[in-house]
Amino acid sequence: MKVAIADDDPIVCSSLSTILTATGTADVLWTANDGQSVLENFQTAGGRPDVLLLDVQMPGMDGLEAAEHILAMDSTARVLFLTTFADKEYISRALALGAKGYVIKQDVASVVPALQAVMAGQTVLGAEAVANLSLGEQEEQARKDTKDTAEPVPRRFQSLTDREREIVALVADGLDNQAIARRLYLSEGTVRNHISAILAKTNLANRTQLAVEWLSAQES
Repeated sequence: MKVAIADDDPIVCSSLSTILTATGTADVLWTANDGQSVLENFQTAGGRPDVLLLDVQMPGMDGLEAAEHILAMDSTARVLFLTTFADKEYISRALALGAKGYVIKQDVASVVPALQAVMAGQTVLGAEAVANLSLGEQEEQARKDTKDTAEPVPRRFQSLTDREREIVALVADGLDNQAIARRLYLSEGTVRNHISAILAKTNLANRTQLAVEWLSAQES
């Protein structure tokens, strides 16, 4: 098996390369520390591995964006995410893009069998990823169950998802991205992405306007 490894920590790349080589699991074609380097290596002659081990958060272009470009170029590419982030939204997006698996970095012992399973045509999810997906589905169902009894949503915010409205309410309460991330068990990057999407949907310039509009809508 030929494998490539992308992680923002060179030590992780080196350690995984050592494990895969020493166990006879795979030959490591190349390593990269950011999404742009992943794309450049993937496009070189002989640079396409049987499986690409890919981290989510990297400087510049992140792993999810890199995976999107790679799978657009080659829909048969096998991308296996190996990351410390177990956010349901990351997992869902990775699988929606066509990734072959999502494994949490703390469970290093699962990397070899995960690679072997992906090579055998299976989709692999680490235990923590499965647990977070299940929890997210339960939360979504709970939101649907209470939707009929919820207060009417102001017109400006009707295009937002339930999660986005939840974030807007926390912004209006004065919480910064770090505090929102802790409250909702998300990464700060995910919160930033949500707020960018919210501003675009509501045609507002910044989080201050967002908070003012939300509070005004609640009072009306």
